[in-house]
Amino acid sequence: MDYQAIWISVKVAVFTSLIALPLAIMAGYLLARKQFRGKTVVEAILHLPMVMPPVTTGYLLLLLLGTRGLLGKFLYNWLDIRIAFSFGAAVIAAAVVSFPLILRSVKVAMQMVDPALEEASKSLGAPPLKTFLFITLPLAWPGISGGFVLGFARSLGEFGATITFAGNIEGETRTLPLAIYAKMQVPGQENETFLLVAISVVISFVAIIGSNLAYKKG
Repeated sequence: MDYQAIWISVKVAVFTSLIALPLAIMAGYLLARKQFRGKTVVEAILHLPMVMPPVTTGYLLLLLLGTRGLLGKFLYNWLDIRIAFSFGAAVIAAAVVSFPLILRSVKVAMQMVDPALEEASKSLGAPPLKTFLFITLPLAWPGISGGFVLGFARSLGEFGATITFAGNIEGETRTLPLAIYAKMQVPGQENETFLLVAISVVISFVAIIGSNLAYKKG
């Protein structure tokens, strides 16, 4: 059993969630409550990773953050920071792919909150930030937590963008899906492959149940 790959997957999912959730909450609130020029275009760009092939997403990340990429070249040459083909790259790939899933849930949850409650809070003298923290966020939390669970599970199952941008480096970027892929290529590893697949199915099933429970609490 490749326990190391399972542990790396969990770490990637945790870091991904810590990065993606706050950004999704901010973006979801803006998309649900604010009107601005180019909103449709911005929303389409933010949701692109959800519909693009993950390999395409990984390739674009490579063009941007690889050692010869637009931003990655500067980071590598001037700051000696290499992002591509590292654990950080696996986190970034998973975060980019799972972000639209979380954002969609957050946006819908924010839209379900009655704006009249927010206006009532503001009319009583509460500043916008306090209204957001004590009115909007608690009322939208079931949808937010449901999106968080789905995003966490999506991070655990990410494959295409990870193998393209982070590689399949054993002990560093080889997550659970990559470990399954690697073992499928080796004759005689059928039992270990099946066990890893079973673990993946169980994690996905639990995530769906957890997400549904979170929504029901709302």
